[in-house]
Amino acid sequence: MFEIIKRLFDICLFRKGPQNLPSSVWWLRIWLVVDVMVSFLMVNISTDWLTALLQAIVSALLIIGFSWLILYVGRKRQRFYQTTIALLGTDALIGFIALPGMASMMTGKGVFLAFMVTVALMIWHWVVAGHIIRNALGQTWTFSLGLAFLFILGSYQVIALLFPEVAGVN
Repeated sequence: MFEIIKRLFDICLFRKGPQNLPSSVWWLRIWLVVDVMVSFLMVNISTDWLTALLQAIVSALLIIGFSWLILYVGRKRQRFYQTTIALLGTDALIGFIALPGMASMMTGKGVFLAFMVTVALMIWHWVVAGHIIRNALGQTWTFSLGLAFLFILGSYQVIALLFPEVAGVN
């Protein structure tokens, strides 16, 4: 497990790509559970546990569906496990790093600093997703960052549509 976490950190630091991860349904399941747990912790800070759990599951399913779709359209379906593990794993790692900042913003202590760190982590998450897509599809940085941006924006829209009480859209 430590070796996979190290590789995921290397992906977050742009040293490696998803091709450096194992192509394994077992590892996909592990990182799916880890990502749901981290997402649950983040959302549970501001809402009830059932809504947090459902939102975490939907978020992970969106990542899996997006990964399958881009690889299917790009005719690179054989890279599904590695790409999806990379997307779920890096989402979980960056989300875990963001937990203290999210908690600080909810408690009202150090809000400005926590907000700035959270924004920086969101931008990092976007660029890491672009890096993974670039490696998985063999596309340019511009294309991959654009696709990652559209996915993140689309995911936020789906979450806001399904969970308006969490998104503050009442």
